[in-house]
Amino acid sequence: MTDAELLRQAAAGDEAAFRVLYERLKMGVFRYAFYMTNSRTAAEESTQEVFMTLLNKAKSFNASQGDLGAFTFGLARNVVRRIERRERTYRARFNDAVEENVPAAPETMTGSLIRHERVASVRAAIAALPEHYRQAVVLCDLCEFSYAEAAARLDCAVGTIRSRLNRGHALLAQKLKLLGEVEREVRGAGAEGCLT
Repeated sequence: MTDAELLRQAAAGDEAAFRVLYERLKMGVFRYAFYMTNSRTAAEESTQEVFMTLLNKAKSFNASQGDLGAFTFGLARNVVRRIERRERTYRARFNDAVEENVPAAPETMTGSLIRHERVASVRAAIAALPEHYRQAVVLCDLCEFSYAEAAARLDCAVGTIRSRLNRGHALLAQKLKLLGEVEREVRGAGAEGCLT
């Protein structure tokens, strides 16, 4: 069955159809929301709200105007924007904790902490990009959409996606270069005076 048929059945009360549709679309929605907000909690909330809205707006979906994936993405984009506006004043400076197994060896733990810190820095740098650059980076680099798919989702030209992606990459490189310079300065400072 197509996504549109599943949505029609889910809106009519077919729970099994909703589960199948949810399984097909949830990871794309969650990934997009996670990379746009840099928060697992906000991504989970966004995903839930997108699917509730999808059920409520099922009758307004017209398959002749586009596929359900694009419709769902539009819902996700609006939900993420709404959550970002709501939480802008309350946004935490620290990232959500990532669940990982505790490594056995101290060297492995240090390596794991450094890797986690770098991943968190990249996520924070992506989340700090202006929205139009962030959307291009998230869709093309992290959600692995083609330029044409990203352009269709954002309702713009493929050239615009390429331009935004190029500028987004340049801004990320600047941000990460600055983070690298600060990291080197901290390492070079040594442990003297830490406890004084």
